Amino acid sequence: MSSTWYPIIDSEKCTGCSACFEKCKKGVYAIENEKPVVVYPDGCVTGCHGCEPLCPTAAISYFGDAATMDYCNW
Repeated sequence: MSSTWYPIIDSEKCTGCSACFEKCKKGVYAIENEKPVVVYPDGCVTGCHGCEPLCPTAAISYFGDAATMDYCNW
């Protein structure tokens, strides 16, 4: 995994809506057992929060998040 920035999915909160998978064009997510999982963390753009606001259950957080980054439109 990237040592500075990557998404983390709380599998307990995730409902499998796949909004993050559909949003991300960098190949960070894949679908396994009907839920998104992070398979390519190095593909995540440092500081991008593009998928986070789409998650209806707030299941996405980021390793390396200083809570000061702007949302991106990747």
